[in-house]
Amino acid sequence: MTTLQRKESNPIAHLSPEDIEEIGRELDAIRDEFLALRGEKDAAHIRRMIKIQRRLELASRATLMLSVFPPAWVLGTAGLAIAKILENMEIGHNILHGQYDFMRDSKIHSTTWEWDHASPAEQWKHSHNELHHKYTNVIGRDNDLGYGIMRVDEQQRWTKAHLGQPLYNLINALFFEYGIAAYDLELGRNLKTKKRRNNPEFRERLRAVGRKIRKQATKDYLVQPALTIPAGLAVGNPVGAFFGTMAATAIANVARNLWSHSVIICGHFPKGVETFERTSITGETRGEWYLRQMLGSANISGGKLMHIMTGNLSHQIEHHLFPDLPSSQYAQIAPKIKALFAKYELKYVSGPMVVQVASAWAKVIRLALPNPEPAREIDHSIPARKPVEVAA
Repeated sequence: MTTLQRKESNPIAHLSPEDIEEIGRELDAIRDEFLALRGEKDAAHIRRMIKIQRRLELASRATLMLSVFPPAWVLGTAGLAIAKILENMEIGHNILHGQYDFMRDSKIHSTTWEWDHASPAEQWKHSHNELHHKYTNVIGRDNDLGYGIMRVDEQQRWTKAHLGQPLYNLINALFFEYGIAAYDLELGRNLKTKKRRNNPEFRERLRAVGRKIRKQATKDYLVQPALTIPAGLAVGNPVGAFFGTMAATAIANVARNLWSHSVIICGHFPKGVETFERTSITGETRGEWYLRQMLGSANISGGKLMHIMTGNLSHQIEHHLFPDLPSSQYAQIAPKIKALFAKYELKYVSGPMVVQVASAWAKVIRLALPNPEPAREIDHSIPARKPVEVAA
């Protein structure tokens, strides 16, 4: 690994190449330890999460059948938002990582699971599992770093377009699942030229996203609202029931998007998280890859409920080190990883969610502006006089 992006304060300057490879060996040992522990307890965890999520979603949608009554509307909306967060974060994200493939259960397997998300599972697995986790926080290679629309480091060239990045980030947060689908498609890159737009592979992937969005929209905004019409008729307000349920579902989707976006930026963007140059990964060793995951990730502190609601991405450091280990193991792994950070005098970046979100947004806003110019030193000496030219 060459220098980090922040050359003026390189956090690994004190490590020798031998230290870095020893870190890799120690992390391999931790991975092997928890692979050996993987088993029925982890399988029971994911099955329990799926059962809780499905029951909560069913109960919430049933409650929304009475959406013309404000208490039922509020309860149904809140329950549906939580159910969607659980499905995306603790269930879908982790199953699609292959964390539970060891169960050999065809219904809970990375090759068969399809989630409640605009991005088809196969496309997301490519952009996330194969690219993001390989190129974690490498500028220009990791699409999760700024999503291709934001400046993420002081050394990136600033343009006037970056002034809008707080707004871009907010829009991305509100419609996060669609933003993910767009960058899975590399939409900006593929729409630039006619040749790319007409590429058969791209067009098929675009059609797949369209089919997925239509299926979701039909379920959320047509079928479910239509099921509430009989209850609306009973109280003389079928239109209110239909549109009330539609609004409830839209709010639940936006709440899920805002939460997911917040969790993701907390893991990659707060103060103390490093970014990397493209050249820094040339010839990267196993130990160097591990080290990049350690320095390019941040955790969210909190209790068990927080960890479940974030899909255990509150343990983002541990997840980036071991993305295919069951998320239910991360809380046990974390103390060992924290001790390793301390042993090698590295900073383990962690903090409450409110603090991490504020830190990430502060960075978004700061990098929307050009870098401040270094203060000029004032020269108090008397300037030399310009020689007077004498005519010949």
